[in-house]
Amino acid sequence: MEIILKEDIIGLGFKNDIVNVKSGYGRNYLIPQGKGVIASPMAKKILAENLKQQAHKIAAQKAAAEEKAAVLNGVALEIAAKVSATGQLYGSVGAAQVAEELAKLGKEVDRKIITMKDAKKIGDYVATVHFHKEVMVEVPVKVVAENAAELKAAAEAEEAIRAAADAKAAAAAEEAAEAADEAEVLEALDAAPAEEAPAEA
Repeated sequence: MEIILKEDIIGLGFKNDIVNVKSGYGRNYLIPQGKGVIASPMAKKILAENLKQQAHKIAAQKAAAEEKAAVLNGVALEIAAKVSATGQLYGSVGAAQVAEELAKLGKEVDRKIITMKDAKKIGDYVATVHFHKEVMVEVPVKVVAENAAELKAAAEAEEAIRAAADAKAAAAAEEAAEAADEAEVLEALDAAPAEEAPAEA
């Protein structure tokens, strides 16, 4: 069914957009919550008239959104999170953490206008900030290990244990080889015929 949105719904559309939604979602959620109305021919006509009258207001909103967006130009975030030895995060990093990091930089952004695929591993991601239907900013987000030093120490300790075990195994093998050589020499001596003693004159 076609719905005219009465407010911005990230992931669906912006205020005054005409969107297609499933009937159940429209009738049971959007319309009762006052977030949208059925896009009847009359409603569409009224919307077109309102948009014509509000053109200057919409332009002002877009300009304000562009100003806010300009503040985020060149911003890149690095978010530290607890990570397991396999590189998996304990939990995940999403829009809420991005909003917190932006706030630390003095850039207040409502987390509801931020979309980002939840990060469950360390790596590079992109958060999109939707200031206006035509104004969006992509913010690079690098998720790093908060406990990197611990993980490095654990990896080094594991490597040292492995190296020690390899050295021990090599020493044992060498010892076994020496013992085998010695056994071969003794066996050869045992097998050799005894020399006759010289006759007395």
